[in-house]
Amino acid sequence: MKYLLVIGDGMADNPVPELGGKTPLEYADIPYIDALAAKGTVGSVRNCPQGLPPGSDTAILSILGHDPRRCYTGRSPLEAAATGIVLSPGAVSYRCNMIALEDGDQPFAEKKILSHSGGSIDGEESIALITYLLEQPAFQAAAQTAGMTIHPAPSFRHIAVQAGTDITGIQLIPPHDHLGEVIGPLLPSGCPNAAALKELMALANQLLDHHPINEARRTAGKLPANGIWFWAEGTGVALESFWEKYHKKGLVISAVPLCHGIARLSGLDIIQVEGATGELDTNYENKAAATLTALCGKEYDFVALHIEASDECTHNGDLKGKLQAIEWLDTRTLRPICEALKQKGIDYRLLFLSDHKTLTATRGHDGDPVPYLLYDSRIDTGRGLPMTEKSGEQGPYLPDGASSLMPLLFEQ
Repeated sequence: MKYLLVIGDGMADNPVPELGGKTPLEYADIPYIDALAAKGTVGSVRNCPQGLPPGSDTAILSILGHDPRRCYTGRSPLEAAATGIVLSPGAVSYRCNMIALEDGDQPFAEKKILSHSGGSIDGEESIALITYLLEQPAFQAAAQTAGMTIHPAPSFRHIAVQAGTDITGIQLIPPHDHLGEVIGPLLPSGCPNAAALKELMALANQLLDHHPINEARRTAGKLPANGIWFWAEGTGVALESFWEKYHKKGLVISAVPLCHGIARLSGLDIIQVEGATGELDTNYENKAAATLTALCGKEYDFVALHIEASDECTHNGDLKGKLQAIEWLDTRTLRPICEALKQKGIDYRLLFLSDHKTLTATRGHDGDPVPYLLYDSRIDTGRGLPMTEKSGEQGPYLPDGASSLMPLLFEQ
């Protein structure tokens, strides 16, 4: 028996007026997924515990069996672990996003944030911009005074580490939850260290705004990556061993550092798939092929496949893209994987779900329960429901994903 977890990041949603009051899952053409759902069980699960920020960090911890109420210190330490960054005692890790701020001569705090991802900047340009920034004497001096080191990454998601600092009371805001808003009320606050972060963010906007890469992006009709944003703060974290908890050897396939970090800290293996971007243009075929190779081999019992595209499209206000991402989960992801397993005569159990809702209405995350699909290739439940939020509400409800989902998948 093989076990497959597929996470369509942020695909769950609320009814959308532009879709005639349907959710994207209801509106999208996903016949293969719905056929699996008809033979399986569709229920709903709360992955983001109430009182904690709704997001992939808390949700994917829960899905993989880690209770965020006990182990969550922030998103960034999980991402830092993905790249082998070890936090020393007293150090704090932050996510350092490349962002797009509106153009104009107004004061920094009066600008609006237009994109949490620097206009979906690619890895090469992102590394070039952050490297340029780190080479500027004014920024170097401010970073040294703050005890800040920034580790470039091949996406909009860089990691910053600040040594020997106190962040008690600090307020750092997820940028993707406040797109189109003036940043003044959103800037770091709550403790003395916040001033150092604000200074670095203002300097970055000043130094990056007219960089040749950003001028070229404007000319091409793209948003500039003319700022940085610190958030997702946290200290070092330890997670339980996946093997010791479930006695399954597992592999995680994702383009997102968060997933790689959780995997490393859990003792799960990871692979880097060529063409995996975390965006709508990710290489679905290579991800599906890597999943099949692992499931058809003897080394792994379990594969977790994470697809980010639906979440990023929603943050970008791209409803058409979100629908396309969901449909490609059907045609380019689940169909080829499941059909190949069927042809090879390999029995498997599949758990397919959204980690959290990402709302078209707000372009932000929501922690309400999401639908899940549990399918067993040996069983036809005859329930006949499609994979939608409404179907989930009619099925079994799991109030705590951390304690329920992996045992459900593994029949434990």
